[in-house]
Amino acid sequence: AFAALKMDGSVVTWGAAQWGGDCGLVRGSLAENVVQVASTDAAFAAVKVHGSVVTWGCPYSGGDGRRVRPSLTRDVVQMAGTSRAFAAIKADGCVVAWGSCLEGGDCGAACAHLTGGVTKVRATHGAFAAIKVDGRVVTWGDCQSGGSCNAKCTRLAEGVFEVASTSRAFAAIKANGSVVTWGHPGYGGDCGPVAAALAQGVVQAVGTEGAFAALKMDGSVVTWGAAQWGGDCGLVRGSLAENVVQVASTDAAFAAVKVHGSVVTWGCPYSGGDGRRVRPSLTRDVVQMAGTSRAFAAIKADGCVVAWGSCLEGGDCGAACAHLTGGVTKVRATHGAFAAIKVDGRVVTWGDCQSGGSCNAKCTRLAEGVFEVASTSRAFAAIKANGSVVTWGHPGYGGDCGPVAAALAQGVVQAVGTEGAFAALKM
Repeated sequence: AFAALKMDGSVVTWGAAQWGGDCGLVRGSLAENVVQVASTDAAFAAVKVHGSVVTWGCPYSGGDGRRVRPSLTRDVVQMAGTSRAFAAIKADGCVVAWGSCLEGGDCGAACAHLTGGVTKVRATHGAFAAIKVDGRVVTWGDCQSGGSCNAKCTRLAEGVFEVASTSRAFAAIKANGSVVTWGHPGYGGDCGPVAAALAQGVVQAVGTEGAFAALKMDGSVVTWGAAQWGGDCGLVRGSLAENVVQVASTDAAFAAVKVHGSVVTWGCPYSGGDGRRVRPSLTRDVVQMAGTSRAFAAIKADGCVVAWGSCLEGGDCGAACAHLTGGVTKVRATHGAFAAIKVDGRVVTWGDCQSGGSCNAKCTRLAEGVFEVASTSRAFAAIKANGSVVTWGHPGYGGDCGPVAAALAQGVVQAVGTEGAFAALKM
């Protein structure tokens, strides 16, 4: 479902009701003053101008916030979500959580440490990690998804400035450049074999479903976690020893961009880990990367696009290739398709037709004026310069906005998607 934020501060939703596509019970509260919309897999949470929060969607995924409503009446400044729970940071640095207790909806014993000083919250599919102003980390949620860091509590007591995640593990980067991991060992929670390489110099960490890649200050990359998800870079380790500036991921593969724009890939070959088919096009000038669940798309300095990975999920541009030879400024993705926004505001799509890979029925409306594209798992929503919204993809996942088309004809400034529904914020 989708949620579109309009210029007037109102929110419009469409898509599967069970994923948040029906906001009927809270429609009045979403008519004005909304400034931010967040989502879990099947619910939305809207933050209003004074920091109050409105929730809707599946009650077991954070759509029912009645248990903590007194704490959500004002001063919420930031939101995060696992697959089935929300966590809100308030202006005083305290945290409020709700949704599935098993996936982080109940802070439990961590509550005492979340009464103030929190600056960021990060999430796996089933747990949260809060970073405090003093660099301490506090966790809660499913223990097998990183909800317990007891074994590493001493190392997480100070100095942490960022936390990355896979689906079931966390990796904290400390101010001294070291990395601390916890969570399910098979999903990157155990960095033992590469611990020495992670003792200093790390500046960024990126996760797939079950593996991490850490970028170091010297331009080298260190990987760990499940080999089938990119945790083993053995075949390309030499190419990752220096000059890497960016790392991107799909569900099971990584792609590293080097200083002159060349790309190195590894991980599951069917998820973008094998770029040999397009290697001649990836030797230089790549400036931006995007990924579906199983394919990558790279934008080059001249605005052309190169794609690889699973052909069914966008790894082959097919008939769209002729329109991707230049002028592309952004690429957005669902789980199975890509949408490229060109400098003239036109949209070009490719990949799985049932995931938004074909916009033929809307091609006239997408021929100009688009400045941003949002997505659910299987549908896209384009926001145009005139404030209107155009949707396409699987109708059951937000690809059909028919019932609310009139409300999306103008004034939309932002759209956010869950797995299957959208919410739009209006001006």
